[in-house]
Amino acid sequence: MGLISIGRLFIYLRYNWLQILLIILSIYDLRIDLRILIDFFTFSTLYYTFSEHPLAITILITSPSLLKTLDNSNDRN
Repeated sequence: MGLISIGRLFIYLRYNWLQILLIILSIYDLRIDLRILIDFFTFSTLYYTFSEHPLAITILITSPSLLKTLDNSNDRN
């Protein structure tokens, strides 16, 4: 059972590697602003985060629709 799950994970990563990389890079781009927002939330910091990192915010908002899901018909050969 564990090998089937690992195989499905590799298939999922093979089909979604670009989207996962974009999500990781956008979180990396927002790391300092996220730390400031978590420590001391202000609306000016929130506004600055949205205005200075629009691409990273857009990727994080649209990431659920970018990722392809696996159904049982795709992993049958």
